[in-house]
Amino acid sequence: MFQLQTYAVALSLMLVTMVCWGSWANTMKLCPGYRFQLFYWDYVIGLILAALIWGFTLGSIGGVGRPFVADLLAADSSHISLAVTGGILFNVANLLVVAAIEIAGLAVAFPVGIGLALVVGAISSYIISPSGNALMLFGGIALVVGAIVLDAMAYRIRETERKSLSMRGFIICLAAGLLMGSFYPFVSRSMLGEGAPGPYAVAMFFTIGLALCAVPLNYLLMRRPLDKSEPVSMSGYSAARASWHLWESSAE
Repeated sequence: MFQLQTYAVALSLMLVTMVCWGSWANTMKLCPGYRFQLFYWDYVIGLILAALIWGFTLGSIGGVGRPFVADLLAADSSHISLAVTGGILFNVANLLVVAAIEIAGLAVAFPVGIGLALVVGAISSYIISPSGNALMLFGGIALVVGAIVLDAMAYRIRETERKSLSMRGFIICLAAGLLMGSFYPFVSRSMLGEGAPGPYAVAMFFTIGLALCAVPLNYLLMRRPLDKSEPVSMSGYSAARASWHLWESSAE
């Protein structure tokens, strides 16, 4: 499999990841009136396709580790279960994030939900593997926490006339953040130990866990939306514009 060899390239890809992670939810704005539950089906399809494409391209070339297919076949049940569990946690958190966007808006759901996820994830990862500059790490965490508090205060002032819905949206944001921050330790541990699969195989197992969880959970949210709106029918998915499906599948 292909593996990065330089710090500069790894850092550049991390920055690209941050931009993509902070921008994918904006693609929902390109589909006005389209319910997020329907949006999410294409999101899951996009994740599966991406995991397969990365696996059969970069995961199958280079001289480091095992090729993608061999890595999948060689993985043991303990490592697979850790990666799948990470995918399940991520899926629940991600669905809560998009539900929170419907209720609280993108400007609140992302800073609070994803900001809290960064805090929880950074702290838990440091506990598991204490490396790096602690002052820089926890200084950054403090800034993120400050941004979350300020965002929450602004949201409370803005939503004084819709207190019950505001509180529901904010609680969903917090729950999403806590779950989102807890998925990575499972993924990280799935790549540790003798015979552990590489990142491309782990990404595939992670995506399988996400997809298996998405089917029942997203269907439940279609029947019982968290914002107490009307239930969603799958007929809306087939009736959507083809361009909307393209945006959603590429959003991941």
